[in-house]
Amino acid sequence: MSNESNEFPPLFRIDVSADTASGAPAASYDPNSVMVALLRQLVAGQAKQSKLLEDFIQQQNATQRQRQNELGQWKEANPGLARCCRTAAETLSRVQIQFLRNLTEEVLDNEESLVDGDFMLNEFVDRFGPRLAHLNGVLQVLSQLSTINTPANQT
Repeated sequence: MSNESNEFPPLFRIDVSADTASGAPAASYDPNSVMVALLRQLVAGQAKQSKLLEDFIQQQNATQRQRQNELGQWKEANPGLARCCRTAAETLSRVQIQFLRNLTEEVLDNEESLVDGDFMLNEFVDRFGPRLAHLNGVLQVLSQLSTINTPANQT
């Protein structure tokens, strides 16, 4: 390499020649030590993952406890409204049961046309889907606002 320029300091020059005489002595390859090193890395990775999962669970539990405390405070501040929510949830639960009966009757009565025709299936979903989803959402909110605080619920 007679064209080699000395413009760059040795820090920026990299020798990529295949000359092994000037390099470090060749390391012997021991498959057992490689396997042990890989297993140690695997165990370290699993330990990190376990720690992250523990932290995540603690965070989720703290969030859930905070939410339960806030909900309990709301119920204590609004006991009459909580009782009304309970009554409304019970009534809507009966409405939901009747709605589900109607839905299942509709499915059983129109099984063949629902299976064979996309139009009928789309009509069915359009007719029952949004109503069922909204009813479930309202019931869930009312149920959460109306639950009675017992020692089992306060954990």
